[in-house]
Amino acid sequence: MPELYSSRRLDQPRAGRRGPRFALDPEAFARLSERVARFLGTGRYLAMQTVIVIVWIALNLAAVRLRWDPYPFILLNLAFSTQAAYAAPLILLAQNRQDDRDRVSLEEDRNRAERTKADTEYLARELAALRLAIGEVATRDYLRGELDKLAARLPPEPTRKHRADRHP
Repeated sequence: MPELYSSRRLDQPRAGRRGPRFALDPEAFARLSERVARFLGTGRYLAMQTVIVIVWIALNLAAVRLRWDPYPFILLNLAFSTQAAYAAPLILLAQNRQDDRDRVSLEEDRNRAERTKADTEYLARELAALRLAIGEVATRDYLRGELDKLAARLPPEPTRKHRADRHP
């Protein structure tokens, strides 16, 4: 008999299994389960189920010839049990997929927040460096004050008439 399990990894079957192989795309099945779970949570589904139950009970109580499920309604109970047996795992699968998407989204948000924080810290450092550099640079008011001091030391400027006479 061929060995079905790898000697390295006992939690995974070997790739070379014999016999018919049933290939199921897990992503497609998960999408289908999400659609079913989404439908099971709608008012439309609840209304349809309520109508079916009312018709089922009415036919089994009123129509003597159509009684396929008499009073304790065992067949109806079986239908609900079967539905619950399939609905619960599908809903859990859909919730697990949503948790996975939320986890990925949270990780992306965390990475984006880290980048934003790093960018903010960089800009804060740059702003602090600019403030320090501006402290060493002459401002407009400082230059105006220095020019006023120099202007006060210079002799009075000749009038325009005298300038025009000297430079024809």
